[in-house]
Amino acid sequence: QVQLVESGGGLVQAGGSLRLSCAASVIRINSYTMGWYRQAPGKQRELVASITSAHLANYAGSVKGRFTISRDNAMNTVYLQMNSLKPEDTAVYYCNAGNGLVGYWGKGALVTVSS
Repeated sequence: QVQLVESGGGLVQAGGSLRLSCAASVIRINSYTMGWYRQAPGKQRELVASITSAHLANYAGSVKGRFTISRDNAMNTVYLQMNSLKPEDTAVYYCNAGNGLVGYWGKGALVTVSS
């Protein structure tokens, strides 16, 4: 069974930083586009950042310049470094792996940014 397990969520003050990790099992992420999505209460799930198998990254405009997505294929892990956090970043963050044929989701990690 494919598993994507997020870690690193928690409570942080506005302006602070957190680093989320997504560890994959069964699949080798080197052949997948990896993404971080988030969903806040009452809002749709949105793409925060993605990184292709060629290490090309894309970011939502709301996080560009503050968040950095990276991947370590040897560790089979994807990261999301979140700096200068704002209260509006509060959400459940989900890890995603996709290759155009299949897709997988993690269970999510809660990030709460206090004001």
